Amino acid sequence: MKKPILAGILAAAGAVPAQAATGPFFSLGNTDFIVLISFLIFVGVLVKLGVPGKLGSMLDTRAAQIKSDLDEARALREEAKALLASYERKRKDVQDQADRIVTSARDEAKAAAEEGKAELQRAIARRLATAEDRIASAEAGAVRAVREQAVAVAIAAAGDVLAKQMTAETAAASIDEAIKTVDARLH
Repeated sequence: MKKPILAGILAAAGAVPAQAATGPFFSLGNTDFIVLISFLIFVGVLVKLGVPGKLGSMLDTRAAQIKSDLDEARALREEAKALLASYERKRKDVQDQADRIVTSARDEAKAAAEEGKAELQRAIARRLATAEDRIASAEAGAVRAVREQAVAVAIAAAGDVLAKQMTAETAAASIDEAIKTVDARLH
């Protein structure tokens, strides 16, 4: 530390006097010499009071603080990276789960639609079968009614024909024959 100060003094001593200075350099009338002496006294007082050591320790303290801040910033950065990676994993997991839910819902909707179609087809088949049964029943009823009506008409027509053709003798013979038939069938 003393070598740079000595070098500064020698450089100042060998300097050419400024144009404003008059007379020899090493005289109290020369302002450059007075400024040099004042500067050297100032630097000496600073050295005597330990300002360079205090300044160095302050700079060292500040450097240590900056280093600890940088270390803390690195640690926070690593923590932030880990947190970001964790959130990215969680986001991916949630996205995968959402995709699975959507796929499941879509599959369930398709299955429900298929089941609905099948149920609708079964209901249509049941209603069609019921309608066909009703039609067949109505048709059978109509055929039965027509037969009954035909039998009634035939009986009435036969009764009319028999009544016109029947005499007392034929009626008695017919009754006798009916009795014989009933008797033969019963025994």
